[in-house]
Amino acid sequence: MARTEHVIAVDVGGTDTKAALVAGTPGGVRAVERRRRPTARHEDGDATAEAVVEQVAALADELRAATGREAAALGVVVPGIVDEAGGTGVYSANLGWRDYPFARRLAERTGLPTAFGHDVRAGGLAELRAGAARGLRSAVIMPIGTGIAAALVHDGRVLDAPGEIGHVDVGHGEPCGCGQRGCVEARASSAAIARRYAARAGHEVRGAAEVAALVRAGDPDALTVWHEAVDALARGILQVAALLGPEAVVLGGGLAMAGPLLTDPLRTRLDELITFQRRPELRLAALGDEAGCLGAALLAIDTLEER
Repeated sequence: MARTEHVIAVDVGGTDTKAALVAGTPGGVRAVERRRRPTARHEDGDATAEAVVEQVAALADELRAATGREAAALGVVVPGIVDEAGGTGVYSANLGWRDYPFARRLAERTGLPTAFGHDVRAGGLAELRAGAARGLRSAVIMPIGTGIAAALVHDGRVLDAPGEIGHVDVGHGEPCGCGQRGCVEARASSAAIARRYAARAGHEVRGAAEVAALVRAGDPDALTVWHEAVDALARGILQVAALLGPEAVVLGGGLAMAGPLLTDPLRTRLDELITFQRRPELRLAALGDEAGCLGAALLAIDTLEER
């Protein structure tokens, strides 16, 4: 039986940073103590990266003091393009850094063995080992929030691959923030749903959850925006099904909290579109917004197992 380790896990987001002292083994983890803070940031990307390192170190100290426990390792995950093997944050559009040596700087600052990774892939690892993808050999784990990305599972492991499903062209022709047109994300992300509804209805909403409530109430503009989002998601999933043939697509992030309001029409639209592809099962993620942090903990525990 694997020994239970205590590690510090930190999920650095574009808006908030979530941290926890986590107990677990390679097969499963649980948060003992949690913290959440606005992500430290500056105009300069390198200055933001340095501020993030300091924030992670401060959170680690706070968690250890609050629990009276020492940590055996540190796991940190960030958004953007990540070189996990080299421990480098290659690029973050939202936070601005380029080629920043996070793993080395975090280890120097905290004195802990440090595992460094990508936030979406780490969340996928947590869902694979302890959540809705447990037991699957092939899956796509897709959080839908401000953007859309995915962790790709093949042969029971998360691939070191970008998984940028949000930037698959599904043919609607509208511009995307990435510079392309027709992207899934431009219609189906939580941010896009709120933005597109506001443009149609002529008034702002607080987010996709408010649009979902309006869909339930029968608001015609909300129904149109929701239908177009579901269509874009279905077409994106269809391309994934053609290329990868996953057993399941696990939907997470804020939009997945709509539950059957999302999954029921999405299943129907997939059935209308699909021809030869293997139809993936649709599942809702089990770990919510803890997935990235728990995945960071698993990366840290895996590092200890390899030592």
